[in-house]
Amino acid sequence: MRIVVCIKEVSSRESRYEVASDEAWINEANISFEINECDEYALEEGLKLKEHFGGEVVVLSVGDPRAEKVMRKALAMGADRGILIADERRQLTSPHLLGKVMSSALKDEEFDLVLTGTQSDDLSYAQTAVVLAELLSIPHATIIMKIEAEPEAKRLRALREMESGRFQWLELPLPALLSIQAGSSPVRYASLKGIMQARKKEIRTLKPEELGVEATAVPELEVVRLYQKKEERKAELLEGETGAIVEQLVEKLQKEAKVL
Repeated sequence: MRIVVCIKEVSSRESRYEVASDEAWINEANISFEINECDEYALEEGLKLKEHFGGEVVVLSVGDPRAEKVMRKALAMGADRGILIADERRQLTSPHLLGKVMSSALKDEEFDLVLTGTQSDDLSYAQTAVVLAELLSIPHATIIMKIEAEPEAKRLRALREMESGRFQWLELPLPALLSIQAGSSPVRYASLKGIMQARKKEIRTLKPEELGVEATAVPELEVVRLYQKKEERKAELLEGETGAIVEQLVEKLQKEAKVL
């Protein structure tokens, strides 16, 4: 099987965030970065399918040159090669634009399966995978916990997590796209041998202009201002007889707090 796994570079979950001075984004000077959590589970599922059926795992990412570091980790874990769509000015911000450039990058790739995470840790849109599947014109399913593939029959079964603890088995023809839920299975560590081999594996860089998106285009989504809400505490002491205090309290809860 040839499997494409989409991964995203995000700030680590242990990071301490502070808003940048221009209030356009967070201050990244003292933050470390890692593979998006759900994407790591997608990668693990792809590597398990490769080990069982043979083939190739290709990692696809959109980001600035720094994203190559997390791609090297994916290669060290067992992926075979990578494709990086260069977004040095961070203009590819919307799920539509991301889906557009990724689908263009895959137009010359023959694949059986595309795997993504359910959502990203930073923006949590949970839309890019669905948009990408539609632009590729392939069937898709979201929040997947388990995959049973039959490459020779060109089909697979996927276990989808539903609401209230329910699950649903789906059957899809190949090629298809699945977005993987965090916690689907234990994620492996990169071995020392894998880390050494990853240095020699290919990461091909593509520019947005090559994929039909002008680098100077206005982004579809733009962060206007990022700020921390100021904490304000205010207490009011009600005095008088108990009955009067209760009436005042109920009135304030209704008219001021609006919780009744």
